[in-house]
Amino acid sequence: MLNYPKKIIISRTDSIGDVMLTLPLAGLLKKIIDGCEIIFLCHSYTKAVVSCCSNVDKIICWDEICKKSFSEQIEIFKEADCIIHVFPNKNIAKLAKLARIPLRIGTSHRFFHWTTCNKLISLSRKKSSLHEAQLNFVLARTLGAKFIYSLEEIIALQNFEAQKIEFSIKNYIDNEKFNLVLHPKSKGSGREWGVSNFAKLIEILPAEKFKIFITGSQAEGELIFDTLVKPYSEKVTDLTGKLSLEELIAFLALSDGLVAAGTGPLHIAAALGIHVIGIFPPIPPIHPARWAPIGKQTKVFVTNKECNYCKKSLECKCMKEVKPSDIAEYLYKIQINNKKRI
Repeated sequence: MLNYPKKIIISRTDSIGDVMLTLPLAGLLKKIIDGCEIIFLCHSYTKAVVSCCSNVDKIICWDEICKKSFSEQIEIFKEADCIIHVFPNKNIAKLAKLARIPLRIGTSHRFFHWTTCNKLISLSRKKSSLHEAQLNFVLARTLGAKFIYSLEEIIALQNFEAQKIEFSIKNYIDNEKFNLVLHPKSKGSGREWGVSNFAKLIEILPAEKFKIFITGSQAEGELIFDTLVKPYSEKVTDLTGKLSLEELIAFLALSDGLVAAGTGPLHIAAALGIHVIGIFPPIPPIHPARWAPIGKQTKVFVTNKECNYCKKSLECKCMKEVKPSDIAEYLYKIQINNKKRI
C-alpha cells in the first residue's frame, strides 16, 4: 500500500475489558504510520477508559451518534480515510461504506463485511490460540503491521495513564500498608471466583499489612454486603457504588494491587502497572491464554486441568477451586517487596 491513511477510526463499541485490550492498537498505528490521527469509536460508558490513552486523538461515541439524523451520522464518518472494525457492527459498517471511507477493514468471518468492507482479513477469534490483544493487531496487517506481536511488545504500546482528578476517596490510601482492591463481581459478564473465596482471602490477610478495599457497582455492593462487608467491617473499606469510572481508574492508579476475575477493572489495573492477580477458568476460549490481563506486574491463577463440566454454565467449579491461601501467599511476597508511596 503506497498511500497510508492519516485519519483512522478504530471501532470497538463493546465492554471495558475489550476496549482495554484494543487500545494498544492505537499505539501500533502511531508507530507504523507517521503522523496519523487516531479516532476511537466506542460507547459513552467506556469513554473514560479511552480518554486515558495518549495514543487516541479523538473519541466519538456510538450511542451519541445514533441520536443524530442519518445524514449527520454519515457526515461524522466522512472525516476518516480508514476504519478498522475491531468489533463488527452491521450498522457502523454500512455507515462507513455510505460515507465512502476509502479503506474499510474488517474480518471476513462476518457476512455483512463482504458488502461493506473493501479489505477483508481472515480472522477467527474463537478458534485462535492468540491473545485477544494479539488478534486485534492482526487487523492492522494491511497497514504495515507484522504477522504476530508478542505481549511484551503490546504492553510497550499501551500508553495508558489515569487522568488527574480531585476526589476525596483518594485519602483512604494508607502509605504504610499494601493497598489491595478486591473486585468480586463481574456484572454477570463472566465467570466469578465466588464471594466465599474472597471472604476467606480477607480472613487470611493481616490488617496490619494490608488495607483492603472492595469495589463494584451499587447493585453489586448490595449483593455482597452481608457476606463481604458487614462481617469484616474492621478490615475492609466498602467503595461499591461510590466511584465513577474516572474515579475508579484514578483510585486503582494509587493502589498497590487488585484481585479479580476477568473483568474490566482487571485490565484497567494491569495497564496502569499495579500488581494484578487475575483468576480464570481453564476453558477455551475464555481461558487466560486469550483473556489474561496484560501489564508489567500481572499474575494469573487457573487450575491445571481440563474442564468440561461447566462449559455451558456461569458457575465454574474449576475456577472456584483456586485456593485463597495460594493467592494470599503470592500477595505476601509482593507486599514484602512493595515500595511504599510517599
